[in-house]
Amino acid sequence: MVDRIVVGAHYGLKDWIIQRATAIYMVLFSVVFVFCLLGLPEFNFSNWVELFSKASVRFFGFLFILALCYHAWIGVRDIWMDYVKPVGVRFALHLFTFLLLAGYVGWAVRILWRL
Repeated sequence: MVDRIVVGAHYGLKDWIIQRATAIYMVLFSVVFVFCLLGLPEFNFSNWVELFSKASVRFFGFLFILALCYHAWIGVRDIWMDYVKPVGVRFALHLFTFLLLAGYVGWAVRILWRL
């Protein structure tokens, strides 16, 4: 019998399920959003502003951004963990990725609630 020693943070199944759930949410939101865009009388800036003046569109749009960033975090983190072996470089890449995604979330907040 082979004894397998498991080390690390034990991500695995939980992150796989979260990544699939965020992907499903992003697809559903995208489909609904396209139908909302097709329902606009004319595609111009004033109609775009009117669409995003609804709190529900802003809220679900922000959830889309959060889902996208978390989905990306899991994927990129796994790439860094699989292919970058020096711990210092991997940590720097993790930190850079986290700060970049956090900046994107902050930018989305600024855009969505500036209208």
